[in-house]
Amino acid sequence: MAQQLMCLVVTPEATVFDEAVEFVALPLFDGELGVLPGRSPLIGRLGYGELRIRQAGSKTLTYYVDGGFVQIADNVVSVLTNRAIPAERLDLQAAEEQLSAAVQRHAPTDDLQAVRERQINQARAQIRVASRR
Repeated sequence: MAQQLMCLVVTPEATVFDEAVEFVALPLFDGELGVLPGRSPLIGRLGYGELRIRQAGSKTLTYYVDGGFVQIADNVVSVLTNRAIPAERLDLQAAEEQLSAAVQRHAPTDDLQAVRERQINQARAQIRVASRR
């Protein structure tokens, strides 16, 4: 029997996913990371983007994740994120409207600029994930 990973995706509201899988691709803050069984331990900061989970039989599940953290240890991938939305449930038009509104928003202070930038990055990531469906 081939070695497998356990993948656990948790949001503040619920456990979104908890199953054995073959492969996980994560959107880290500074790039993408692919995880196979036997991966060295790691703790990483997630960015906004696409989480891909390949189950047995080459079925791939895709989620939009909204930042957070990942821990990899002993063939367990634990994803802690604010939101994990199945790609098929993303609304491309709503994400485009969010991007347009965020780009036009006036941000005179550093705090408001940070909020504006986060909203722009979230909307762009949602558009990328929704467009790949």
